[in-house]
Amino acid sequence: MKNFTYAITTVVHFGKGQIEKLGAEVASCSSRVLMVYGGGSIKRNGVYDGAVAQLRAHGVEWAELPGVEPNPRISTVREGIRLCREKGLDGILALGGGSVIDCSKAIAAGALYDGDPWDFPAGRAAPEKALPLFTVLTMAATGSEMDNIAVISNPDSNEKEAFGAPCCLPAVSILDPSYTCSLPASQTAAGTADIMSHTLENYFSPIETNYLADNMAEAILRACVLYGPKAIEVPDDYDARANLMWCASWAINGFLDMGKPVGWSVHRMEHELSAFYDVTHGVGLAILTPNWMRYVLSEQTEARFARYGEAVWGLDRALPQREKAEAAIQKTRAFFNSLGLPATLTEVGIDSTHFAEMARKARTANFDRTFVPLSVEDIQEIYKMSL
Repeated sequence: MKNFTYAITTVVHFGKGQIEKLGAEVASCSSRVLMVYGGGSIKRNGVYDGAVAQLRAHGVEWAELPGVEPNPRISTVREGIRLCREKGLDGILALGGGSVIDCSKAIAAGALYDGDPWDFPAGRAAPEKALPLFTVLTMAATGSEMDNIAVISNPDSNEKEAFGAPCCLPAVSILDPSYTCSLPASQTAAGTADIMSHTLENYFSPIETNYLADNMAEAILRACVLYGPKAIEVPDDYDARANLMWCASWAINGFLDMGKPVGWSVHRMEHELSAFYDVTHGVGLAILTPNWMRYVLSEQTEARFARYGEAVWGLDRALPQREKAEAAIQKTRAFFNSLGLPATLTEVGIDSTHFAEMARKARTANFDRTFVPLSVEDIQEIYKMSL
């Protein structure tokens, strides 16, 4: 294991009715907040009314920014920043899933930055300060409620890029699993794939000696395999929803990658799918992940895949190592398909037109330190395998 420093300062209130803590938490450091949300689901599932009641009860004023996109756009971030400055707002309240929270992080940092907020995902600047951010989570998927990363899209340039800074970590997150019971099966499936992908990106690393993190990653994956189908079959299964929600936070809050390099290669490849075609992030990950596994499987990597097959899929320890590795990859693909997720890029309307450009843009220096280093040509081949 390598040296590391780890700190998570987000206060998490987890469970039914925990939105009752929201008003006091917000009022402790903000008096006028920007309420950020997506579509109309928060007005159907009680999140909006609960948040409004809490703000009113504690004397907090607010303005609203609705309509955040599934892949949040920099134009929406700019509008949020404009509202914060125009109305003198001193906090951000995100009601929704990862897209809403990511957009809110960018607004929180951009409101205290003199330049254009696209400077952050473009790598031209790093946030040094941000307005306090409060979140009420409505979807278990990205883990943005407990990390400092935001992913923002720029449709004008077909770019989807991430940035992160300690100041972007949410101050308080309300995690009530009951708010996710009304999600469509397709969103629950995509969220489960997203959680698993985060975990797999951390699990498949050149350093395999972090015993605690590796075993925790395997537990998260087993939980997704167990509870993902249950949440789809019985949408109001609280225990299934609760387990998925807590797994989502711990899959990407930094704990699993402490002490080892993680390249986030599949995520980088998927970001190009979303940038060019605006596909759902979890759907793109479900399509790419098994093909990445197939591409990097070799004599050097098969032991890790065999362990994954035993620990997550319950494969027989007595099977030959290569057979276990291949079976583990097959089970991964079959599981995503069983959730109703597409298996190919063709199914979501993507052809090979932009593969060369996408591969070139996806490839960063991180690909040199991932589980198996990948070139631009390797990335393009994985796209082709996914058609």
